Formats: sequence, structure tokens, C-alpha cells
Amino acid sequence: MITKNKNKVKVIPLGGLGEIGKNITAIEYDNEIIVIDCGLAFPDAEMYGVDLVIPDITYLLNNSEKVKGFVLTHGHEDHIGALPYVLNRLNIPVYGTRLTLGLVKSKLEEHNMLSDCTLHEVKIGEEIKTENFRVEFIRTCHSIADACALAIYTPEGVIVHTGDFKIDYTPIDGEVVNIQRFAKLGSQRVLLLMADSTNVERPGYTVSETVIGENLTNIFGNAKGRVIVASFASNIHRIQQIINSSLYYGRKVAFSGRSMEKISSIAMELGYMHLPKEHLITVDDINKYPCDKITIITTGSQGEPMAALSRIASSTHKKISIQNGDLVIISASPIPGNEKFISKLIDELFKKGAEVIYDAIEEVHVSGHACQEELKLMHTLLKPKFFMPVHGEYRHLRQHGLLAESLGMDSKNIFVLETGQSLELSRNRARKSAIVHSGAVMVDGIGIGDVGSIVIRDRKHLSQDGVLTVVVTIDKQSFSILSGPDIITRGFIYMRESGDLIREATEVVKLELDKCMERKVKDWFTIKSNIKDSLGQFLYNKTRRKPIILPIIMEI
Repeated sequence: MITKNKNKVKVIPLGGLGEIGKNITAIEYDNEIIVIDCGLAFPDAEMYGVDLVIPDITYLLNNSEKVKGFVLTHGHEDHIGALPYVLNRLNIPVYGTRLTLGLVKSKLEEHNMLSDCTLHEVKIGEEIKTENFRVEFIRTCHSIADACALAIYTPEGVIVHTGDFKIDYTPIDGEVVNIQRFAKLGSQRVLLLMADSTNVERPGYTVSETVIGENLTNIFGNAKGRVIVASFASNIHRIQQIINSSLYYGRKVAFSGRSMEKISSIAMELGYMHLPKEHLITVDDINKYPCDKITIITTGSQGEPMAALSRIASSTHKKISIQNGDLVIISASPIPGNEKFISKLIDELFKKGAEVIYDAIEEVHVSGHACQEELKLMHTLLKPKFFMPVHGEYRHLRQHGLLAESLGMDSKNIFVLETGQSLELSRNRARKSAIVHSGAVMVDGIGIGDVGSIVIRDRKHLSQDGVLTVVVTIDKQSFSILSGPDIITRGFIYMRESGDLIREATEVVKLELDKCMERKVKDWFTIKSNIKDSLGQFLYNKTRRKPIILPIIMEI
């Protein structure tokens, strides 16, 4: 490839910086763009009613003729979950490893899009090429099989994106991280390193997944009844270890929860998970076997109200209920913000008579992300000229930058960016460049992007103070009141117990209507506005609340 001095490589993060999730980064040179990952995020507590959050891809749409494909590091939701929504608007090829594409296919089938999309399976160690880019897939370890780092060869130099990774010398599938390849890349000069920052605050090394398998087997050995294990559905290696412990003690295995059933089926079909058919049963069959011969692997490790484990704990699951002697293992750590959900879930399980084991009392979970010593090893192997921390909240990115400094990197060569902030690279220089359009698009039901800040504000207002509707019928000819005003409330007060307040509020509306009629005000907008102002002030003085007030005027 010939270097064009007038062009520089641009790294444009459209999500995943200063946040957990929504990972997507564009790499641009001349007339080409390749995109790393396309993930979603889950809504926070302030996003009332929102189902998912996906990245704003306006920049990619505005440069659609340049975009050559999505290159995926692994199959977690925060890296592939937005693809069905994005490919609907920007239909370009998708490149990934076998399991990653298997999960993508399942998502596209759900959206009836599979036949319209182009998916290219890439084996680890292989490369894909465009006019200006060459992308190599390098094996790493993570909490899902087939995870990769990417070496992106550009006319200005090599960019290495680690993806989500940890260094596990004894992984469940025996596929260790390709340290030799990273070392060779480092000897050939790496222009930019983009590295996972999730666990940068944790000293030492991440515990091997194999240790969890040993602990699970010991716990299973003490179980007298059914074992119910909640884990992330995508953590195939963890699920395999749960299966192994079950088989060791002659237990049948049943999967519960839509995502658990779907992902386990895909993993077994593709050969990433192994469970003899004679040991696989359905939830419908669990009562046909002794309790000490049953393992149920389920979703709900984060205490999600609608997930299978929460429904089991609240006795709303159609087929599974907690029995005395059940052992429940929550094999996951809380995602920030979910602590209260999980605490409530554990309490409810104990109340129902189950014994509960979770990460705070037994080591039944390890992270899939590198701690400080593993990050140091990656930096030392690759010896990058420039460094850009990715995948983490701002404090994680900042701490990762300081860690790179502690290894001898010049602070001027470390770039802690925000989503939308471009990094411009040439062979010997790097600088922050233009800020491009980016942000979050909220998915609510089948609506994509039709819920914005104003709608969220109104939903928050409704959740706090409720709504009050005023209905009045006016004669068009005589401009007199035919009926009403009638007041209906929801989420504000209980009308039967607040009759006096409602009667006073009705008089306030009547008085305001009389004033409008005396002044011959016939503009409905003005009348509604006056009702909202006078009634809102009255209600605040009486209750110190500000419900949403909806005046409805019917004209006859």
C-alpha cells in the first residue's frame, strides 16, 4: 500500500467511551471506513420505559459510500447487539468468527433480516482486506468463546484493538491467548494501541476460569436437592463448567430463560458446548427425576424483574418454584446499578427456603477482563507509539492512561477521548481532531429513536407527580359551558379520599374559564394555557406537587 501524505488515519469512537456498553469505533482513511463492533447498552434508571440504547450512526450514514464493513471482536451484546437496528439503515458486510456470527444470525432471524444481510465467517489468524486496510484476527481469552483482538494495518501504521480480553493460561477450551503474535507485532512497531479498560482499577491478575469450575464441583458435592445456577447466557465456558459439575454427580440439565435456551442451543450446534443428549431435559421434565439429580441453568443473574430466576423467586414462573433443599448459585458479579435488584432477589430466595451462594461468600465468578498486571503485559509486548484507552467509564480510561505512563509512555502520546472525539494519526504524529455527530438512540418497543429527552422528561414527571386531566365542553355559538369542568387524576391523588381538593380545583378551573369568556378569549391554546397556569399554581400551593395537567376542550 502506498502512503498518501495528504491523508491521515482517523479513529472515531461513536460509542463505548465514558460508558459501559454501546461499543462502536470507525477507522477511516481516504475513501474507506471500517467499523469495529456495533453494540448496545442497557437503559439506566432515568430512562423510563426504554428497552435498549444503541449508538447514533449519523456519521456513518453521511459517509455510507465509504463504509466497507463491520469487524466484530466477540459476541457479547455490548459489541453486537445493535447490529439488527443499524444494518436496517446501513446494510454492509459483517465479518466475525464462527460463534460470533452464529449469535448475530440468531438476532437477524428474530428481526426477519437474515436473508438481506451479508455475513462473512473469519477464522482466527486469518485476514480480511480492502484497498487501504488489512485486518488480522488474533486469539484472546474472554468470558465468551471465539473472542479476538484486531491488528488493523493502515498506510500509516498498525493499530491494535484488544477487544475485551484477559490472559488466562488455563482456559476451558484450551485456546490460550496468542501472546507470541502480540510480541511479534510489538517488534514490528505498533502505531496505536486501543485496549480494554474495564478492570484497570483492580491490581494483580484475573483468576482463571478453571478455578471456578473446581469451586462449582465442590459446591455441587454438598448439594442435597436441586441446583439452580444463574449466569450470563453468553458465558459459554461458565455454562460448560456447570454442565461438567452436573455430569460428575449424575445430574440431568435443564435450561430456563429465553436467551439461555437460545444461546446454549447455538453453542451446542456449533460445537462450543458439549452436553450428552441423554443428560439434557426440558423444564417440563424436571419433576420426573429425583431432586438431587437435577440442575437448572437459568437467566436472571442480575436480578432483572422479568428474567427467569426473579420469576422463580417470586413464584410467578409457570413451571419452576423454589423447594426446601434447593441450592441457588448466582454465578455472576453485579453490573453497576443492579446491586439492589440482586440483593432483593437473594432475600426472596432465602425467604422461599433456598440456600443461596453468590460471589460475596464463595468464589463462583471471575471477570472476563484483564486486571493491571495483564494490561501491563499487553502494553509491554506491543510497545505502541500512541495509546488510546477504550471500553470503560471515564475513570477507567483515565486510570488506564496513568498506568501507561507508569510503564514509561510519554503523557503526550496518551489520548483519553470522549465519544465522538476523533483521533488523527500519521506515522509520527497524533492529535485530537474534529468532533463528529454521535450519541445515543433509544429503542422503545418497535420505535427506534422516537423517544427523546422531552419524552423521557415527561415520563419522569409522570412517575413522580402523576397526571391530571381537565375536561370541559363548550358551545361554539354561545361560547358557554355545556358540561364540566370534570377532573380525572392518575398517579396524583386518590380521588375518593381527596374530594375537597378536587372540588376546589374544579372551582379554580371554572373561575379561569369565566375570566376567559368575559374577555372573549376564543383561542383554545390560550384558554388551555391559562387553565394549566392557574390550576398548576393552586395544586402546588396545596400539595407541593406538580402533576402534568392536560386540559381537553370539546367544542359543540
